Order: sequence, then structure tokens, then C-alpha cells
Amino acid sequence: MKPAASAPPLRLGPSIRAVDLHAGGEPGRVIIAGVDGVPGGTMFEAMTWLQANRDDLRLRMLREPRGYPAANCNVILPSSHPEAAAGYVIMEQVEYPGMSGTNTMCVVTALLETGMVSMTEPATEFTLEAPAGLIRVRADCHDGKVTGVTFRNVPAFATHLDTVVEVPHLGSVTVDVAYGGMFYVIASAEAFGLRLTPDEGADIARITEMIKAAAADQLPVVHPDQPGFSGITIGQLSGPAHEPANSMRNVVTVSTGVVDWERPATWTGAIDRSPCGTGTSARMATLHARGRLAIGEDFRHEGILGSVFTGRLIEETAIGGHVAVTPQISGQAWITGIADYVVDPTDPFPDGFTIGDIWA
Repeated sequence: MKPAASAPPLRLGPSIRAVDLHAGGEPGRVIIAGVDGVPGGTMFEAMTWLQANRDDLRLRMLREPRGYPAANCNVILPSSHPEAAAGYVIMEQVEYPGMSGTNTMCVVTALLETGMVSMTEPATEFTLEAPAGLIRVRADCHDGKVTGVTFRNVPAFATHLDTVVEVPHLGSVTVDVAYGGMFYVIASAEAFGLRLTPDEGADIARITEMIKAAAADQLPVVHPDQPGFSGITIGQLSGPAHEPANSMRNVVTVSTGVVDWERPATWTGAIDRSPCGTGTSARMATLHARGRLAIGEDFRHEGILGSVFTGRLIEETAIGGHVAVTPQISGQAWITGIADYVVDPTDPFPDGFTIGDIWA
């Protein structure tokens, strides 16, 4: 047999290696190699630098053809904090959140199951640095697999309870606002006749985005200790649990564009497929502020797919003049693929694209 001719070298740009995962149904891509030279002494500084200088990376990994509206991405970076095993910067469709629960679960699972952090069975404990601060992690492990992730979130606190906002086309809507790693506006699903089921997805996203846009205009908020985190950037509809074993059901909508009141077609976003870790933290903060959730009490939160995150408030603290609580969230992530992402130098869409059929 005649030997095969050697294949020509690939003429592609530098590759980015990423692990694709989901936590409770919500996708979370984790970049583990190929992003170098990010300055910054903290993950907040690294996040700020990436936003100002390398936003092409976020666009490339989250827009088509490599991403889609519900996609999230994380960049693993070395942390200079002596307690942190690693740092990570979270990237979403229209922002760089300070913290994300599902992305944290995905990062922990990727680090341990790829061997970037040594796994100890039956449990591995370590600390990560997110832009919002240090995140203490416990991963339950068996036969080389992460079977559960529990993390101690940054403090959560309510800024507004039972506050009325005026929403064009919807009227007066009563909302709560709380920080759980991002500033959430939270409204009742029942007020709009919604049960928070998958078939209601279009209505859920449209209504949530409208409420979020109105609340962001009418209820300005700034984190007292981290002024770089300001403004309501995400919305949540909350309702009764569908299963008796659970506490409540929620659906969080992540923005994929900017609401334009003159163009109804822009009232959309991407539904978080999971119960949402930071959304659960914010919801628990509002319940505690009302005396409806005690320290140490389990809070089982359903998402739109019926997947469950278990929350628990560990302690009370204070943030700026606000009574705050430290939430703990438990869930699980699963690896769905590992890939090297590249850009052909002749590709006409190196940073991806959006089209109005599925994008706002």
C-alpha cells in the first residue's frame, strides 16, 4: 500500500479549548486554555479589562455560529488571592456578571473532572475567586465524577420590597429588588396568569424583559461595597412550586438585547433553563426580609424544567445599611463536550453574528 501523503498544516488562528457543560439545564461553557495575557490583580479587574479590551472573545463564544441566545461562557484565570485555587470571569449575552450560580457549578465540575484541580473523594473543598468575591466550594465526588456542587455565595440583600413600578403596556406592577450576585427585579407570575411552564416561554421572557427595563429606569441601585456593580440587569418571575417537596418555582430571563418600547419585537430574552443560583439567592434574601425564611432552613427552588437547586441561608450580615444574608446553593453540572474553538483567518464572521429570528 502506498503511504498516504502528509496532511497540510491547518491554517487556523490560535485555538481556545473549552469544556461545555450544563447545570440544571442551563449551558455553561468553560474556557480552560488559550486565553493568556489578561492583566489584573483581582477577578473584578480582569473582568473590567476583558470588557474594555477583549469583548470580541465574549461575542465570538456566545454568538452564532459558536453560541446561541441561552449560552454562557467562563474564562478560567490564575488568581492572585492566596486562598483561591483559581479565578473565573463570567460572560453573558449583554453583560459580565459579578457572580453566577450555574456557571460556578460548571466551572467547579470542569476544573475537577479535567484534573486542573485535584479531586479528593468523597468531597473536595476549595475556594474560587469570582469578580464579586471569594466563593467557598464543596464538591461531592464519586469514581472521578462530581455528583454535586455546594457553594457559599457572596452576601445577598433586598433593596426594595412590594414597590410599584409603572410598566408601559402592563400598567402598575408590584416588585421586589434584591442582590444575589446580580441585581434582580422579582415579580409574581400569578399576577400575569402564568404557571411558569415551558409552553409559556415567549410570554415569560417578554413580560420579564418589560418589567426589568421599567424597574431599571425607576429604581436605581448600586452595591454599597462594590460600586462597579450597579443597576437592575436581570428579571425573575416567581410562583408556587409544582411539586409538593419543593418550596417555590421561578424563571429568570437573561437579556439578549435592549428593550425598545416602540418595537414590540424586541421584548424578548433567553430563559435560564435552571432554577438559577444567584436568582435563588436574591429570592431567599427577600423571603428572609419578610420573615418567611429562617437561617438554616432549606429552600428547594424549581426551575422551568423542574430541576431543583437547594438553597440555605447560613448567617445574617450587613452590607452598607442593608440587612444581608449569606446564601449557600447546591446543584449539579454535567459535561456535554470538549472542543477546540478556532477562527479561520478568512472567516467573514470572526466575532459571530445575530439574526432577528431568535435574537432580540
